[in-house]
Amino acid sequence: MTAVSVPTSTKFDLGPARALLCRECGNETPLAPEYACLECFGPLEVAYDFGKIRREDIEAGPRSIWRYRGLLPVPSTVEQHPNTDPGGTRLVEADRLAKALGIRKVWVKDDTGNPTHSFKDRVVGVALAAARELGFKVLACPSTGNLANAVAAAAARAGWESVVLVPSSLERAKILMSAVYEGALIAVDGNYDDVNRLAQELAAEHEDWAFVNVNVRPYYAEGSKTLGYEVAEQLGWRLPDQIVVPVASGSQLTKVDKAFRELGQLDLVEATPYRVFGAQATGCSPVATAFKEGHDVIRPVRPDTIARSLAIGAPADGPYVLDTVRRTNGAIEDVTDEEVVEGIKLLARTEGIFAETAGGVTVATAKKLVETGQIDPDGETVLLITGDGLKTLDALGDTIGPRATVPPSAEAVLKALG
Repeated sequence: MTAVSVPTSTKFDLGPARALLCRECGNETPLAPEYACLECFGPLEVAYDFGKIRREDIEAGPRSIWRYRGLLPVPSTVEQHPNTDPGGTRLVEADRLAKALGIRKVWVKDDTGNPTHSFKDRVVGVALAAARELGFKVLACPSTGNLANAVAAAAARAGWESVVLVPSSLERAKILMSAVYEGALIAVDGNYDDVNRLAQELAAEHEDWAFVNVNVRPYYAEGSKTLGYEVAEQLGWRLPDQIVVPVASGSQLTKVDKAFRELGQLDLVEATPYRVFGAQATGCSPVATAFKEGHDVIRPVRPDTIARSLAIGAPADGPYVLDTVRRTNGAIEDVTDEEVVEGIKLLARTEGIFAETAGGVTVATAKKLVETGQIDPDGETVLLITGDGLKTLDALGDTIGPRATVPPSAEAVLKALG
């Protein structure tokens, strides 16, 4: 992995961001379009000098992720540029689901309400804002689907060109949701890891292309913090006891944890203990496997699961997920495709929320964590539902449909109802 530099000014307006910090050796790099440490090639993340952040200032902000702009690596003028204004999604008090799972209190963070119906709008919003400031001209990504939708839409809204790379086996709904914005959508024969390697090659060759999860990844990843910020604010400025997060690259889980820690450090919430749990599909569960076996190294796998949005066989943030889960006394579990489908149905019939397969993974994993005694049934628990079920209709197959087909008569309907 090599770092890519774009020849622009070295003075950037990226809000409270101070530098880029290596997650391995701790070396600091000035803010720039870089993603790998020049000392050890470890991954970089954003370090900050936060000013005084007050709850009332956040609450007075827009109902989008930009209410947290004082905690993000984005220009002070971010709201003045056309963007999809993601965030502000609902936190649902899920009492019927809680009863079904055997957990005292459950909240569902329903991110299906974002502009392209997944949490990826959050990370792309931050990536686009940073990419504009850093001097890029094209918005691009490798994707398992949701990110492709978000990048194509954000680029269209901003008036940018886009280049989106996806596996050719991607769900048709996600392909259509990317193609409709009429950017450059390229289907690649191979899995996500093949697509990601191709994106890294292209990022090295095209210095004005901002591959959001490659050469501007440190900024992009910070967008996931807004999930943690919103959960805490919606709970009345406090942290939950437990949170279950789906794991693909693993970045979302680590950044939600980062958000909780920042809120405590800034005295925006009481820094109470919390536990973080990771959820994977059995057909692509390298992080869950490493956790169960007590390993620190993630062995790559070839994905084979209906949960394609989580089908990353070599997750970049896998080791950091292990660190986070172990530090917070959490766990990582995996569930079969059959359990994923049952998780989708359970959430739908108890709370009226239709989740994609990643949501089915989260719900089914929460159920398994209760059954195996790994999660505290008395702990207030948040489940992250990160995408809309309309994107993954094929996963349900023939498991659902009309109860009966009848002639147009009341008698026939009543007979079908039993």
